[in-house]
Amino acid sequence: MPLLTALAQHVVRRPQRMALLEQIAVQGSITRAAKAAGLSYKAAWDAIDELNNLAEEPLVQRTVGGKGGGGARLSAAGERLLALYKRLQSLQAQVLQAAESDADLHLLGRLLLRTSARNQLSGRVRAIQAHGRNDLLDIELPGGARIQAQITRDSTAKLELAEGSGVVALIKAGWLQLSPLSNAADPQRNQLHGWIEQILPASDGPSEVRIGLASGQTLCALVAPGELEAQQLHAGDPVRAQFAADQVLLGTQA
Repeated sequence: MPLLTALAQHVVRRPQRMALLEQIAVQGSITRAAKAAGLSYKAAWDAIDELNNLAEEPLVQRTVGGKGGGGARLSAAGERLLALYKRLQSLQAQVLQAAESDADLHLLGRLLLRTSARNQLSGRVRAIQAHGRNDLLDIELPGGARIQAQITRDSTAKLELAEGSGVVALIKAGWLQLSPLSNAADPQRNQLHGWIEQILPASDGPSEVRIGLASGQTLCALVAPGELEAQQLHAGDPVRAQFAADQVLLGTQA
């Protein structure tokens, strides 16, 4: 329940995402739900990816393609979140009335910062190992996949991390290196296996590649022009995403 509450607080701060969930429940289509919520189709996919990644299980269940650009419905967890959000809405007015001044609200807003990292994966700390002046944290993601994060010992203390702590792993899209599963993996780097859901080419920069994981979470990678062709990677192919432990940023939910 604490994670579900934190997710509801997340969408309270970003009402368009809550509107998107509500419309998915009504419309059964990502395209129609995005239009009704005032979002572009791409922004809707990004929002769904982020919400699914932050949850311990997917909130939205999707089918790629199909009539109207792909079907979608809320999972049981998504329906619970929607019900919790509606309860939080009734409390929101009381919270605003409790603020003694606008300055209090501005301060709260600064504390609830957003992040530019495209990949935000929920997980749980399974072990912490000293590594020089740093700590190496073993993090388990939903579905059982493991990654490692290297952060300073001061950061471990500041975030009050211990075995069993819930964390959000932040990984910039440009840090992911993709390769076919047939290629040898670098044992010194994190690796997550999945399949390419979608490739969004850009005329003046790197392509955006969406990677589905078995857990229902989604990764987004930015790949330089020509790299996909060189690796012979196409939509639907299995793929390995690799990144270094020091490229994993960690956050906690206050």
